[in-house]
Amino acid sequence: MQPEAHEHLIYLDYAATTPVEERVLDAMIPFFRTAFGNAASLHWVGRVAAGAVERARQQVSDLLGCSIRDVIWTSGATEANNLAVKGIVRSAEKRFPHIISQRIEHKAVLDPLDSLRREGVEVTLLDVDANGWLDPGAVERAIRPETVLVTLMAANNELGTLTPLSEIGAICDKAGVAIHTDASQAAGKVPINARELGLTLLSISGHKLYGPKGVGALMFRREARSRKLTPIIDGGGHEGGMRSGTLNVPAIVGLGMACEIAAREMAEDFTRVRSLRDDFESTLLTEVPNTFVNGADGPRLPNISNIAFIGVDAESLLLALDGIAASTGSACTAASIEPSHVLKALKLPETRQKSSVRFSFGKPTTIEEVRKALGMIIPTVGSLRRLTDNALI
Repeated sequence: MQPEAHEHLIYLDYAATTPVEERVLDAMIPFFRTAFGNAASLHWVGRVAAGAVERARQQVSDLLGCSIRDVIWTSGATEANNLAVKGIVRSAEKRFPHIISQRIEHKAVLDPLDSLRREGVEVTLLDVDANGWLDPGAVERAIRPETVLVTLMAANNELGTLTPLSEIGAICDKAGVAIHTDASQAAGKVPINARELGLTLLSISGHKLYGPKGVGALMFRREARSRKLTPIIDGGGHEGGMRSGTLNVPAIVGLGMACEIAAREMAEDFTRVRSLRDDFESTLLTEVPNTFVNGADGPRLPNISNIAFIGVDAESLLLALDGIAASTGSACTAASIEPSHVLKALKLPETRQKSSVRFSFGKPTTIEEVRKALGMIIPTVGSLRRLTDNALI
């Protein structure tokens, strides 16, 4: 049974996932049918698959500013984050290793840190300001002799806030501490050069940049360290022993093509999408009283807009906006009725936390869609506020 498209849906949830770009799908299809070989096989079909995997590795490394040999294939950013965080800690020679992160990290980092904490690893979670901005000085002050890793996302998935990786990378390099970034939201939207930023490890996920789901990569920059990374999956020694398992060649090819397209079209996409986002925000701030953009006062991604409509329950607004796809925060925790841990970490008033909706724009978003969405959001917010006021009378 084929899923039916929602003809009138305005999709504004590109931070949760993106559609597979047509050029990406075209690149993938032969590796499902004709060039279907196992990349570990020595025969012709296997060699074709292996060559495609290495081409994709080059495409990813070109986007991330690292060596081709630094790219390790994974099932996505969650696995890449787990391999980075757990792999560094379990390779550490320190008796009581220490990790530094921040309170607004994605659960794909916070949960592995919780797992390591139960094993006796000490974890420091740093505070951010009301815009989600992390002070590099806080990282420097938190580093101690036992510190083996600093892990900080390149851009927050709910706010779009950018982390000052250049300054923090220099701090970590001076201290001799590995630095990892979850770049799944930032990759393909803003330039990231691992060498220039001094990064040791970096995670990406295919479905965040118009590639397929179920594939990602961990960059482990070999020239940046004499450190070791202990694998978390054993069984066959694939990827130089770093990640065992038969390679998902079609998805890897898709991720590679998505990275190549992103590298080529990023600047143009950035300007266009940011313009849409800025028009969207300015209209809402002008037309809807008691509305705030969370995380607006600082550098951020061009495509994410986290907006608080004071006096309106975020879940109720999303249900009322039946023709718009948006979210209340992280897609991985969107089923929760509690405010997101990110908004809590900003120490915003509870009314602002509970009224915040994340709208995120993408390459397919048009100005017509944005205007239509505004034409739905503005009156709906007004109606919900009136209902709330009447209920209190």
